[in-house]
Amino acid sequence: VQLVESGVGLVQAGDSLRPSCGVSGHTVSSYSVGWFRRDPGKEREFVVAMSQSGRSTAYADSVQERFTISRDSAQKTVYLQMNSLKPEDTAVYYCAARQASSLNRAYLEESDYTNWGQGTQVTVSS
Repeated sequence: VQLVESGVGLVQAGDSLRPSCGVSGHTVSSYSVGWFRRDPGKEREFVVAMSQSGRSTAYADSVQERFTISRDSAQKTVYLQMNSLKPEDTAVYYCAARQASSLNRAYLEESDYTNWGQGTQVTVSS
């Protein structure tokens, strides 16, 4: 499976943005998916994940109540709705996917995923 992110943006603090991740060749409901981010000079960190069934989601504490993951199986796309953005949300955002061994498990670790997109830059100015 190939993943392609889009939705690069430069916004102000408090604004919203919705990057998307296109899944080529397969329906997105065939995979457990997640979003990670990397700030320059830091390790890539977990942001949010959704189980293959779509019934389970998990969020990093830093984005809880502000970010929402969703998917559109017909359009083979995963979305990351980001509201109330903060300067500390500035990073390159990556979507990831894997075929799940547990349909209701949301995978939180970078090493859990087998497929990655190229990343999309999100910059939040204060």
